[in-house]
Amino acid sequence: METTIWVLGIVVFLALAFDFINGFHDTANAIATSVSTRALTPRRAILMAAVMNFVGAMMFTGVAKTIGGSVTDPTKLDNGIEVVIVTLIAAIIWNLVTWWFGIPSSSSHALIGALAGAVLVGAGADKVKWSGFIDIVGGLLLSPLIAFAIGYVVMTILKYIFAKRSPHNVNKGFRTVQIFTAALQAFTHGTNDAQKAMGIITFALVAAGVQDHLDVPLWVKISAATAMALGTSIGGWKIIKTMGTKIFKIEPINGFAADLSAASVIFSATLLHLPVSTTHAITSAILGVGSAKRFSAVKWGLAGRIIITWFITIPITGALAGLLYWIIF
Repeated sequence: METTIWVLGIVVFLALAFDFINGFHDTANAIATSVSTRALTPRRAILMAAVMNFVGAMMFTGVAKTIGGSVTDPTKLDNGIEVVIVTLIAAIIWNLVTWWFGIPSSSSHALIGALAGAVLVGAGADKVKWSGFIDIVGGLLLSPLIAFAIGYVVMTILKYIFAKRSPHNVNKGFRTVQIFTAALQAFTHGTNDAQKAMGIITFALVAAGVQDHLDVPLWVKISAATAMALGTSIGGWKIIKTMGTKIFKIEPINGFAADLSAASVIFSATLLHLPVSTTHAITSAILGVGSAKRFSAVKWGLAGRIIITWFITIPITGALAGLLYWIIF
């Protein structure tokens, strides 16, 4: 029993470390546009994002249950704790590598890919719930397309409405409104992303026999929400630079459209209990908004490199988790 507690302690530490890294890795998702348009100073943007991430993380648990039981059944794994450990290590490694190079990759893809790879190597293909895995991956791949489309439509409508207004006055007004959409974006980020760590901790608790259900304990919710908020307070400046300045020159009206579009996709997914990539949602929304503004204004070469990273994350983290399981256990 004492050994189990120690191992669970390691799992909780790794899960909260993943959540902390996710916080500073994905801070850019919520505040890149508001910082780049100077709607908010970096310090205020990060503080606001940290608070809203915490609030969002405390309010929902549906995504956590999906993470905890849709890829595999923790009650049917004899080595569930080991699977969780290598899953988290692989996801953390990938997040740190992509953060170092300023690539806005998906923490969700990293976690799902690593979990599937760890189960595949550690327990066998028959222990993977392939239908659940495919449903999650489908949502992860579909959500960016929806965010792109919504961003394009929203920006097109705004262009039509404000076509005859002074660009200076329009952007001045939207710079104020963008504060609220940035807060909304940070809130929705918390409702979806923080639940992934909650789900993986709950998975470990069930696998260890500590509890027999996938309901998230209060202490897990508070711990994950706090880790996410603290990570957010650190900030991810390399990714903020990529998201906020390198895709295309974002003005306040563009930032408003992108934040609103991404937040609507993320929150809809949260209500449907689907884990989506907040990175994918906001990046795709920015691309959609940029395309509506002027197609040639988007730096499609950079966008292409980002998209390639999206597609390679799941197989790479899956292979890494499988390799780690083989080496460690």
